[in-house]
Amino acid sequence: MTDLASGPMARKIAERLTLALSPTRLEVVNDSAKHRGHAGDDGSGESHFSVAVESAAFAGLSRVARQRLVNKALADLIDPGHIHALAIRARAPGEQQGREA
Repeated sequence: MTDLASGPMARKIAERLTLALSPTRLEVVNDSAKHRGHAGDDGSGESHFSVAVESAAFAGLSRVARQRLVNKALADLIDPGHIHALAIRARAPGEQQGREA
């Protein structure tokens, strides 16, 4: 498993996704610096993220169903506004990159 998380919020994202989805691959990237000064930038430096998750839990699910699983795992971080933006790439083991359902 790959984990690029470094800040406190990125680590929380990685922990929640690991517990919920048992990923075989996980990357959490903090994109907040690209959005400095934009709407949703809370000044924390940890408000915008991209995640790439590979998990058997996604097998046979549509792209929307996969994103719902990720959002459910992170609901307590998204609802209070800790995470402003989240880009999700979710695939099952054995699927080619860019070919998520």
